[in-house]
Amino acid sequence: MKPKLLLPFFLLLFCCIKVKADIPRINTDQLKAKAKQSLTFCRQRGYNTRYCILIDMSAPSGVKRFVVWDFKKNDSLISGLVSHGCGRNPWSGVWSKDKPAFSNLDGSHCTALGKYTIDSRAWSAWGIHVKYYLTGLESTNNNALARQIVFHSWEQVAETEVYPNGTPEGWGCPAISNNTMKIVDALLKKQKKHVLLWIYQ
Repeated sequence: MKPKLLLPFFLLLFCCIKVKADIPRINTDQLKAKAKQSLTFCRQRGYNTRYCILIDMSAPSGVKRFVVWDFKKNDSLISGLVSHGCGRNPWSGVWSKDKPAFSNLDGSHCTALGKYTIDSRAWSAWGIHVKYYLTGLESTNNNALARQIVFHSWEQVAETEVYPNGTPEGWGCPAISNNTMKIVDALLKKQKKHVLLWIYQ
């Protein structure tokens, strides 16, 4: 390549690297700390000690903030996009992609923070037609069953990161992409003990 053509090439390369570097990510130190706390919690409660699901709501909805954690490998097994509740905003928009509101109140259309038990598998009208009931284990999310907050997939959740755009917002359910759910569903069906799902900020 001629010397005078090298400068534009390196400028383009630098810009691409810079844009990539500016994409926010979940806090890996916090993720590992939550995974460690989760394992202690699961051992104490007699829950599944091979996997848990961690969702970091402090990250923008356009990046992968949904993680299936493998306790045995002490590392992330699967990651993907996940929706949060729209709150007072119109359903399926991306109004609160960076700063979601959280609530445990029925009718709030918000996601509730806290630890959940992933319970029975059932048919869903959304995504790949699979959902898992969730039981909230804390005062911040103990209305999950009454609010019909479930774990499911949704056609509007992309398979790859969309940042700086956001993931469409529902009525409070943690919804993931169809292909991610196919993998997670196959994993969950094999587990004999309750799997922990923890939504934190």
